[in-house]
Amino acid sequence: MSQRTVVVNDKMQTGYCYALSAPIGRNFDPEFRPELTPQEMLRLGVFCGKYMTDTRKEFPKSWLTGAKLSPRGRDCSLNFFGVDASQPLSVWRNKGWIHPDDPRGWFQWYCRYYMGRRMPEEDRRQIKRWKAMRRHIRQIELHCESGDIFCRPRQRQALLQWAYDSRKI
Repeated sequence: MSQRTVVVNDKMQTGYCYALSAPIGRNFDPEFRPELTPQEMLRLGVFCGKYMTDTRKEFPKSWLTGAKLSPRGRDCSLNFFGVDASQPLSVWRNKGWIHPDDPRGWFQWYCRYYMGRRMPEEDRRQIKRWKAMRRHIRQIELHCESGDIFCRPRQRQALLQWAYDSRKI
């Protein structure tokens, strides 16, 4: 596959460029097995509708078809579970979880990784963080009846926002 360069100009990044070196949605690290694609996540309702409202040119138009977005501000009723399961970006920054190349956080990294961007060190760090979210799956399994998808809605929403399909737990 020949490399393609993406140039980003949105509210949080101007003139940022990255190369796509893997085919879209393929050649993932063997330890990274997300259950949802970015498109599926956006259709389900994540991040109170605030992702992708000003980044439409960077990603495939198909990702926005049926996406639950709120261009005027956060609307947590758009989330699949109808609850807020996010911490403010300021918390993520203070904890050192934000990489300068992805100022919006993990989901931005995942979208770009899915598109084919590879940054080995950062990819390892984000995959490690993704794997750590499995602790929430265990909590749901321990405390909820099988099939009760509305038990622990904040944890389930958080898992959706990390590409785990918490509707199936």
